[in-house]
Amino acid sequence: MAGSGELKLLGVWSSPYAIRVRVVLNLKSLPYEYVEENLGDKSDPLLASNPVHKSVPVLLHAGRPVNESQVIVQYIDEVWPGGAGGRPSVMPSDPYERAVARFWAAYVDDKVRPAWLAILFGSKTEEERAAAVAQAVAALETLEGAFGECSKGKPFFGGDGVGFVDVVLGGYLGWFTAIDKLIGRRLIGPARTPALAAWEERFRATDAAKGVVPDDADKLLEFRQTLLRWSASKAK
Repeated sequence: MAGSGELKLLGVWSSPYAIRVRVVLNLKSLPYEYVEENLGDKSDPLLASNPVHKSVPVLLHAGRPVNESQVIVQYIDEVWPGGAGGRPSVMPSDPYERAVARFWAAYVDDKVRPAWLAILFGSKTEEERAAAVAQAVAALETLEGAFGECSKGKPFFGGDGVGFVDVVLGGYLGWFTAIDKLIGRRLIGPARTPALAAWEERFRATDAAKGVVPDDADKLLEFRQTLLRWSASKAK
C-alpha cells in the first residue's frame, strides 16, 4: 500500500510492533509508504526520528515522527477517527471501555513480550526456555479470560471489529508460529485457550492482517539466527 507521501512507516517485517501499526493503517485504508529497516545497520532517518530508543516502528506523518507502537496506534485512531470516511475505530468510544482496552494492551506487552523475548533470544538452556514458555502460557490463559470480558461474545477483543487489544496481541502471532515449531506445540491452541485459538484464525483472516502477519515459521526462525548474530556482534 503506497501513498501520497503524507505517511511513511519505518519498520521490520517481523517486528510485532511494526505489524500492529501496519494492520491499523490497513484497517483504516490509509495510504502509506513502508520502508524496511536493517536492524544490523540502522538508517540515518530511523536514528534521527527515534534518537531515544533507536527502534522501529516510527511513523512519519508529514515529516513529523511518532514513536512507540501503542502510541502510534492511538495517534492514528485520533487523527483518522472512526466514522470519518467509513473508517472503523480502533479504540472504544466509551471512556471506561477505553481504559479496559488500554489495561489489557499494557498487560500483553508487560507479560507476553518478556516471555517471547526469553523463548527466542534469551534462553541459554532448555530449562530457561521451558520457564519462559510457562510464563507465556500463563499470560495467554489470563488473556483467554480477558477475551470473554472484552468481546462480550463477539468475534474480537474490540467486539464486532478489530480493536486495540486485537492489534497489540495480533502483532505477536507471527513469532508464535515460529515458537510453536521451536517447542513442538502450540502456544495458542484449542485445548488450552479455545477462544484465543478461534480469535487467531479470525484475526489472521482479516484483510488488514493478510500479508502483514507472517505465517512462515522457517523464515522467521532463519531471521532469528540473523538477529542473534547481530546481537552477538554488538556485545563484542
